[in-house]
Amino acid sequence: MPRPLDQKSTLEDIRERFDADVERFSNLETGQAATIDAPLAMELITRAAIATTPHLRRVLDIGCGAGNNTLKLRLELGRDFDAVLVDLSEPMVERAAARVAEVNGGTQTKLVGDFRTAKLEPESFDVILAAAVLHHLRDDNDWHTAFAKIYQLLRPGGSVWITDLVTQETPAVDQMMWHRYGEYLTSLGGEEYRDRVFDYIDREDSPRPVTYQLDLLRAVGFSRVELLHKNSCFAAFGAVK
Repeated sequence: MPRPLDQKSTLEDIRERFDADVERFSNLETGQAATIDAPLAMELITRAAIATTPHLRRVLDIGCGAGNNTLKLRLELGRDFDAVLVDLSEPMVERAAARVAEVNGGTQTKLVGDFRTAKLEPESFDVILAAAVLHHLRDDNDWHTAFAKIYQLLRPGGSVWITDLVTQETPAVDQMMWHRYGEYLTSLGGEEYRDRVFDYIDREDSPRPVTYQLDLLRAVGFSRVELLHKNSCFAAFGAVK
């Protein structure tokens, strides 16, 4: 049985782990190895952002990590934009800003903390990226608050693009997909690696089905939602305001 939500890691616990794990998230070619299809998902969300919001000038990267997604967006777009990089981990934000600044002539604004409580101007972003971060949300109210904030922050016509760990609506299918993911992890690093990844997922994460999240995007106001890719326990999707 999954760990109850009130027994999951706190934001401070999560911050401490990511403070010590910057290097693992600093490879643009592989993304995060424990994520199935990470490079493909990153390519799809950045290309979707460009396709739907071609004149983007200001980007918010939620849970930016070491900056892979903003970096990929700049390389795919081929021109500069202003980026706001927010993460719980200060070392992650510092690494992200330094890496993005190497290729992007726009401003890099660093914010350490939770985007839900950060002082960000409504309707001030053309694109929001959220990669492997929203699975840290907990109850329904937490999810609704986060998605409503994303909608509020986007300009009309702006878009949000998400890659994340997801569950399934049907328990039998969910069990099948977690078994498949376990096989993938075992192929990467053996059973010990699989168990280690599953342990921190159980402690830290509380993912929801992609269907739940697409419905929630509509519920908070988005007029168009898109499922770009799904494989096992991972999905890439988004919405346009």
